Amino acid sequence: MRTETTSVLVKTDLLPCLLQCKMPKAQHIDHSPEASITTPKEDIANVPKFGWRVNFEHECKDKCDPFVKPRLTHIPELIGLSYRYMKVWIKHKRQGRIMFIDHLNQVTHKPIYGCPIGGIGCGTIGRGYRGEFCRFQMVPGIYEHTIVPANSFILCIRKNNKTVYQKVLTGGKGKHLKSWEWGFPRQNATYHALYPRSWTVYDIPEFNLKLTCRQISPVFPHDYKDTSFPMAVFVWSVENMGTDSLDVSITFTFKNGRGVKEDLNPGNWTEPFESEAEGQKVAGMMIRQNIRDMNCTYGIAGAFKDDVDVSTKSQFNPKGSGQDLWEDLSDDGKLKSSTDQNKDQPIVNCKTLCSVMLKVLLNIIQFLLNLVLPSKERSGSTGKGSEIGTAVCLYTTVKPGDKKDLEFTLTWDMPVIHFKARKHTYLRRYARWFGNSGDACPKLCSYALKNYPIWETKIEEWQKPILSNKNLPSWYKSALFNELYFVSDGGSLWLDMAEEKDGQIQRKISPTEPEVITEYGKFGYLEGHEYRMINTYDVHHYASFAFIMLWPKIQLSIQYDMATAVASEDTTPIVFCMEGNRGIYKTKNAVPHDLGDPEDEPWDKVNAYIVHPTHDWKDLNLKFILQTYRDYSQTQDIDYLKDMYPVCQAVMEHARQWDTDGDGLIENGGYADQTFDAWTMTGVSAYCGGLWLAALKMYIEISRIVGNTEEVKKYTEILDKGKEAFDKKLWNGSYYNYDSSTTSGHDDSVMADQLAGHWFLRASGLEDATIFPPTHVKTALKTIFKNNVMGFENGNMGAINGTRPDGKMDMSSVQSEEFWVGVTYALAANMIQEGMLDEAFQTAWGAYHTCWETYGLQFQTPEAYMLDRNYRSLGYMRPLCVWAMQWALEKFHPQIMKS
Repeated sequence: MRTETTSVLVKTDLLPCLLQCKMPKAQHIDHSPEASITTPKEDIANVPKFGWRVNFEHECKDKCDPFVKPRLTHIPELIGLSYRYMKVWIKHKRQGRIMFIDHLNQVTHKPIYGCPIGGIGCGTIGRGYRGEFCRFQMVPGIYEHTIVPANSFILCIRKNNKTVYQKVLTGGKGKHLKSWEWGFPRQNATYHALYPRSWTVYDIPEFNLKLTCRQISPVFPHDYKDTSFPMAVFVWSVENMGTDSLDVSITFTFKNGRGVKEDLNPGNWTEPFESEAEGQKVAGMMIRQNIRDMNCTYGIAGAFKDDVDVSTKSQFNPKGSGQDLWEDLSDDGKLKSSTDQNKDQPIVNCKTLCSVMLKVLLNIIQFLLNLVLPSKERSGSTGKGSEIGTAVCLYTTVKPGDKKDLEFTLTWDMPVIHFKARKHTYLRRYARWFGNSGDACPKLCSYALKNYPIWETKIEEWQKPILSNKNLPSWYKSALFNELYFVSDGGSLWLDMAEEKDGQIQRKISPTEPEVITEYGKFGYLEGHEYRMINTYDVHHYASFAFIMLWPKIQLSIQYDMATAVASEDTTPIVFCMEGNRGIYKTKNAVPHDLGDPEDEPWDKVNAYIVHPTHDWKDLNLKFILQTYRDYSQTQDIDYLKDMYPVCQAVMEHARQWDTDGDGLIENGGYADQTFDAWTMTGVSAYCGGLWLAALKMYIEISRIVGNTEEVKKYTEILDKGKEAFDKKLWNGSYYNYDSSTTSGHDDSVMADQLAGHWFLRASGLEDATIFPPTHVKTALKTIFKNNVMGFENGNMGAINGTRPDGKMDMSSVQSEEFWVGVTYALAANMIQEGMLDEAFQTAWGAYHTCWETYGLQFQTPEAYMLDRNYRSLGYMRPLCVWAMQWALEKFHPQIMKS
């Protein structure tokens, strides 16, 4: 039984305390895929049969915590690390910045999340499965894990000209808005997510009424326009199954900000609008505000229809009781505009001459203001300490047996952004179509409500072949699409450089800029919600399958930016936190760990990760070669390959220095010098050695394609020596040893990711049985499946990173005893390539089951979790590697995909 865990300050969590934890007692629960608690068990009309489905009553029964508890044996190595980290943390704090990994303010366990909204690279707003609006990423790359109860939908039912039912349908009850009736009966509501859409079904049995809210974001493959738009649509289908006609209204309420203290800053105001700019007439409200010195406007709107009445409310107080809005709705199921209310309620008592004169004066002032303000209903700006909310109501009559659709949209317009260092100005990609003046919300709302049926058609055409394939497990269909949430809600940024010209901000195009970036923009996304580094390359290596399959131009754009960074050098001195050794930020011809921190200036200041000197990491250069060839194998873009070739030459030459004994293999340096940055490798390692051999093979093939015969000859000789040494030094008859050190105590551990090089090589269409003999590969995979998968919770946990030869966990580091979701999916993809489909799906099921069903980590899939219900780094990039499984299925088992 496990009594303590480990912590290190690398991509793990800082040690705030030393505690012991006991394993919870095992419960006799059926964890098999067939017993999946979130796989749909019954058909619901107009809702997909596959996805992640829970009732509002669903509760996560497991209490999970961020990882903070070390093993006593690891404390000595953490002392210096913690001291140096704290010095940097304090320096950042004094500068008004937060650390790229803030171990002192970890995100706590909130098993509430559902499908987020918004396109790719434009900011996102999360939603809980009970309807909460939560987890805002409006500031580029920065998350606020907040819940905003004022952002809600309200149902009003009227019968015989009398309100008979009124209740909030979304959002958790907060300390304000006490006049609102919260607490929709949880047993009567079901949530279903299949990214980029979700469905929430509400039953109101006392009125034989059924509501279905369909949430749609414009995300679908091979689209580089609509997919970048900051918008989502909510279609409320109202079905009357009773015998009486009912008047039904849905009201959408929203407030300024993101649920943080900054919301109380002064200067927020609302403004109504009507628009038919994109061919769909809409009416709604805008909330004008400033977020971190960047103008941002929220727009909520409803679609006009012949049988739908649209009304709006300019403002309500989100910090008040909410009584005025609630009673306004209850009165007739609609909203009275601010001007209508003012007509009913005189500003002053006119019994005296003074009061009459005052009223006349106020009316004159109001008239003059109306001449200069953009709308007669524009609210006044909020003062310090105040917030402002607004609302849109759609009202219709639903006859017995009839069904009506009420269509809402939420958009946000924040086209001009900057990062904390403010060295450059950027335009969001969507500004190419909607401008950068900040007044696009009416047009955005009209566009969304006009075009969402087209989005849904494209989404269904994309998803249908997979969803209808009876050879694929139900849970896998959910995992494949729902894990894709991270492409938008992973802090993604899709940008154009901007410049000021003649007093106007406009797009900046450099003549030296690669064509793919000129056409498709710069793209960045976070390593994780808590690990705030852009395009972390060792991790993107796993996640990149999602992009090369679905948005290949984004993957190529990332590669071009990485190629530019490889050639750069930054001699700014730095003290690295782990060992205290001194160095510089960026070494020429070394692939950087990441392209920077949004709290600094990404793309300019790379390598935000200052724990280790990553110019000496053994996997980064190799992964550039692997991705370059993999991308070419998919796109057949010879110009791309030629552009990347000089960079490939430089990084391979740089990597050759790591072969210290001339045996054709690179050696690890005895510290954590690769993506497992708390798990040391010494000498030849299965992970980096295998990546090296795969990179050699790919580089030789690239050189052959571009016609460099000298490089082909030189590196073929290295490969011939290296593959012989690899087999000799690491193969033990059952698997490849972790490394060749013989003295580390974990050199003969069974590593789940030991065949990472073989996986990528074969996935890219290159076969070479002399590098990784098929019998070795199959035997090693079977050993990993037995030890690392089936050895824990009967195979329902995924793949633990390391085990000892006897099957016990490798406890030499925190990461050896972690389950990495992305590595588990990569291992499953490798198994699929080798024809081990049953083992592959069992392996991947464990990761999905643990995160999405047991630990309550849906739509925030972490980098890692452990047996004792600890997790590390919520909302992580690497789980996108589930698309490597789909890649393997399509390329190696086309007969399965065609069924």
